[in-house]
Amino acid sequence: MPINKKTLKDDGFAGFRTFGSLEIMRIPQGTGVFAVLQPEGFKPRFLKKSTAGIFKKKDPSIPGPALADEWVEDADILYFGKAGPGSKGNRGLRRQIQEFLDFGKGKPPGHWDGRLVWQLADSGSLLIAWKELPAEAVNDAEAKYHAEFHAVHDRLPFANLVQARVRN
Repeated sequence: MPINKKTLKDDGFAGFRTFGSLEIMRIPQGTGVFAVLQPEGFKPRFLKKSTAGIFKKKDPSIPGPALADEWVEDADILYFGKAGPGSKGNRGLRRQIQEFLDFGKGKPPGHWDGRLVWQLADSGSLLIAWKELPAEAVNDAEAKYHAEFHAVHDRLPFANLVQARVRN
């Protein structure tokens, strides 16, 4: 069964706001997972240069043909991310999503997961949704969503370049 807005809602995801209209203070502070989705009717147009920030002196942009190769036709989900508590217990969804959005605005990130999102024209129209989970369930949940997506599309979502694994 495909993973889409309806199946995510049925699974407890909330939000589904465009990047451009997102009110960061409405995102819960707890740990969880989040998804980036394309809106209905979205047609991918790739930017030559990413809007994302430089990470460890590396440009996050990738060449157009490689970017097109990552695109997954007929998939609503573009990226699954996670938001753990962090080493000091002060992270969570609100902070992780804020940093993700700031990364897309050119600020240097702490990591560059999901960076391909920021090489899409009209990224402000993309949707973000989240699901709160206990900290100990976050890694397994991200791995589960990756595996479910992979089972349907035989690959990861567009901006997930590394498959999350269940940790023992």
